[in-house]
Amino acid sequence: MKLLSLMVIGFFWSMTSIASGNAVDYTVNGQAYEGYYISPTADAPLVLLVHDWDGLTDYEVKRANMLAELGYAVFAADLFGKGVRPTEVKDKRQHTGELYKDRAKMRNLLKGALSTAKAQGGNDNNAVAMGYCFGGAAVLEMARSGANLKGFATFHGGLKTPDGQDYQSTKGKVLVMHGSADTAITMDQFADLANELEANKVSHQMVTYSGAPHAFTVFGSGRYQEEADKKSWALFTDFLEEQLKE
Repeated sequence: MKLLSLMVIGFFWSMTSIASGNAVDYTVNGQAYEGYYISPTADAPLVLLVHDWDGLTDYEVKRANMLAELGYAVFAADLFGKGVRPTEVKDKRQHTGELYKDRAKMRNLLKGALSTAKAQGGNDNNAVAMGYCFGGAAVLEMARSGANLKGFATFHGGLKTPDGQDYQSTKGKVLVMHGSADTAITMDQFADLANELEANKVSHQMVTYSGAPHAFTVFGSGRYQEEADKKSWALFTDFLEEQLKE
């Protein structure tokens, strides 16, 4: 897998995946959701991927396919609901805001997504959760919940810990990849998180990328920073290899 990891860094930005995944309908507390599952083998280690505030779109599917090319099973979760893919900023704020205000619901949705991944054949005994922007905040929520995963990784995600929460129950290693030019999630929040993780003796690695703004990994956007994207992806794939060795 290490050789594949090194090879993919050079060409994945223009790559079309040869793997084939499937949309997966599932329910959590009676509400319909639609995720995406792809796996190269029946026993592949699992990555739970959580979307940004656009909902589950082609971006997450592309990233899932890239991970499948490296040998991982991936379940891209849906935290908004089937067919809910907001395009207006006000709607994105509404859907993310509802979950930020209801952390119990967010945790249930993450738990439901992990259960759905397992039902598809995903190995939840050898799994890492990762997320982008809003999804990164959700992944840290999962870490604080005590989810029994081997790692939690966030790309330009929300870093602030809600009042009344901490990392005392966190079981896996935390990886944070953050742009130091991010004006939405400040370096003060980055430092606060580092202090919290250290105080709770959570194994972690936190990296910043100079000049990278919020959402620096989003292909084709005005915020995209190729160097930071490539470096953070390389770091993340190394993280997966380290955490998901059986």
